Amino acid sequence: MGEAALLVQAQPDPALDPAEAELAANRMVLALADLLDALALPSIETVVPAISSVLIRYDPLQLTSARLHADLRRIVTRLVPVPATPPRVVTVAVRYGGVFGPDLEEVAALLGITPAEVIRLHTAQIYRVLMIGFTPGFAYAGILPPVLHLPRRSTPRTAVPRGSVAIAAGLTGIYPAVLPGGWHLLGHTELELFDPQREPPCLLRPGDGLQFTLHPNSPVGLL
Repeated sequence: MGEAALLVQAQPDPALDPAEAELAANRMVLALADLLDALALPSIETVVPAISSVLIRYDPLQLTSARLHADLRRIVTRLVPVPATPPRVVTVAVRYGGVFGPDLEEVAALLGITPAEVIRLHTAQIYRVLMIGFTPGFAYAGILPPVLHLPRRSTPRTAVPRGSVAIAAGLTGIYPAVLPGGWHLLGHTELELFDPQREPPCLLRPGDGLQFTLHPNSPVGLL
């Protein structure tokens, strides 16, 4: 990543199924990011965790790439993954379907199930926030049940409403602002995902749990 950054990639365990392997890799990535943040080394400027990698930006005038490599090799051998159970679960009330989730009917048709079944499946588990990316406050959470796996839309929208709850590529997320996007929109929440005046500004953090629930005023329900 150039002379001032290093990308550490977690290798998924081939003995696990793909979803479990991705979650396990993410737990190791977050453990490494947490440890580096806790060490607060002056030569390391920024630590940015992703789903299965960590970007480490450092000052090459204080720390060489070779030294950082050597230090990381020692660290990862003793690294303990973050707990599988999220320490904090954020509940998100969602209005599914209608003007709030314009893609719900299409998603149900593509998957060969009813809109109510899409909602039931989407609200049936606690998801793990794997990373924050794309834009401030956007949480990539997963892993979706296999029956809900769909690729991104062939034609992205130029403006997705703030608060849109969406799925794509085995993940689910919430748009924190009006943004372009190619995910399938199932519903909408009033939660404020990002506020630059708040501390911390992002409501969700990597490692959090995310539980979607049916808003009592949802246009489409479970019946």
